[in-house]
Amino acid sequence: MQVRHLGHVVFYVRDLQRSLAFYRDLLGLKSLGETFNGRACMLTSGRTHHELLLLEVGDAPAPPPGRRIGLYHVGWCIGDSDDALRDAKAKLEAAGVAIEGMSDHWISHSLYLRDPDGNELELYVDVPDYDWHSRTEWIDQPVKPLEL
Repeated sequence: MQVRHLGHVVFYVRDLQRSLAFYRDLLGLKSLGETFNGRACMLTSGRTHHELLLLEVGDAPAPPPGRRIGLYHVGWCIGDSDDALRDAKAKLEAAGVAIEGMSDHWISHSLYLRDPDGNELELYVDVPDYDWHSRTEWIDQPVKPLEL
């Protein structure tokens, strides 16, 4: 067996419409339509049939804060330059979404934030011309603060 790529992520959400306003209207994913009597929706960036499935579960406990076993965050590539990150940061802040962190990972530059249910997301761009296939020094380098 050989895994080829990560296909999709599924999130349980309290309120499907609130999550659609975030993922579809703010982040720009395309809705493929609601299903299960309006309690689920698949979304795509256009790369594949769906990268995100949202399942509404109503009032349920949020993910616990801090270090824990399980999902830490999901990373979404949003462009190919820091200009894309600057634009995203401005749009998120204008929508009232807090940016919890900004990091320079040598091979990528990232913003960290939470969706309406507290799931952590990374929005990133790869650093142009950084050949991660042949250059591996980034693996052991400390993460640096990102200045945008």
